[in-house]
Amino acid sequence: MKQYRTVKLLLVLLVLKSPLLFSQADDFTFYSELAQQWYQAGEYFEWTSTTADNNNAAVNVHYRTFGNRDNPKLLLLHGYPTSSFDFREMIGFLEDEYFMATLDFPGFGFSDKPQNDYSYLLADDARLVDFFLREIVKFEDFALFTHDRGVSVGLAFLGNYLDNPNPGYTINYHFLSNSGMFLPLANLTEGQTVLLDAVKGPAAIAEQKARPRPTQGNPLMLAYADIQAFNDGIGARLHVGKYLLERVANEYRWLDNLPRSPIPVAYIWGILDPVNPIRISNYVWDAYLNEREVESSYWIMPTASHYPQRDRPEEVAKVVRLALTGQVPDRETEDAFMWSYNRGRSADDAIFVGHSDIREVVFPGSVEYTPSGYR
Repeated sequence: MKQYRTVKLLLVLLVLKSPLLFSQADDFTFYSELAQQWYQAGEYFEWTSTTADNNNAAVNVHYRTFGNRDNPKLLLLHGYPTSSFDFREMIGFLEDEYFMATLDFPGFGFSDKPQNDYSYLLADDARLVDFFLREIVKFEDFALFTHDRGVSVGLAFLGNYLDNPNPGYTINYHFLSNSGMFLPLANLTEGQTVLLDAVKGPAAIAEQKARPRPTQGNPLMLAYADIQAFNDGIGARLHVGKYLLERVANEYRWLDNLPRSPIPVAYIWGILDPVNPIRISNYVWDAYLNEREVESSYWIMPTASHYPQRDRPEEVAKVVRLALTGQVPDRETEDAFMWSYNRGRSADDAIFVGHSDIREVVFPGSVEYTPSGYR
């Protein structure tokens, strides 16, 4: 009997360690091997929401890690309406040098997507990130890479970090990429804003859900379709899409975390993004990053759109590597860096943008201009 109890306990422990323990879709049909492999290679942890209206609801969060844990650490936070799968190709260019962790926020990817009036708040996700770092992956020193909705989560998380005298870990670098992080300059589509309408929103979601899921075709498109269909991601959009309301209410406060942060920043932007045009990054750079004393750099991806990490994963990885290996120039050497860097860059490589220093221009020498002529 004792031996039986021991075997039974071992079986229970094996089940508890299973990556698929919390799956709500054991009968889910995958049409994409890429999506299925991403799902099966992941693990789950339970998160209890801190949002008051969620009444301590618990959700199961899917995450993955890559590389050697002894290497420098990198945390990747995805955007809307996608998942951690966005980083798949970029990870391939960095996993030999870095230990990386990424997760699917509740409402996204392979995580739970409750739809019974669950509030998907950015502030809640910021606290989830803290829990993930402390209790799950146990990072003590790491770089943070954020994209789209993940940028807002990251800025809220940064504020919590800066206000905590003993956070228990160190953020050594902060990467931000394409995001509607300053909504007055965004170019939002009706497909995004309609979700905020109590009548039109549900109707739009019902129309999307009525469309058949693709079962064959481009492998990447199939993967994204599978991930969106898992746990009814389309239905969850009606609830997750409300994050725009929280962003617009807090974006000035969250952006103010950048100039007070002592963490180096690399700002990466795909110039072909039609929803979040480059006027957003130019404004944020000038208003919040250009004058910082701590290292800040601005990189434009000339052939990338809203998803630089998907459109040009190798080129984004190059910027990450330059920043994390101390190759970003300081203000005194950035002009010379532009000359040397530009001689070696390809058409797809990021373009380095230096700091602005507006002052009266004085040329050396003895030649003088007058309206009557040069003297």
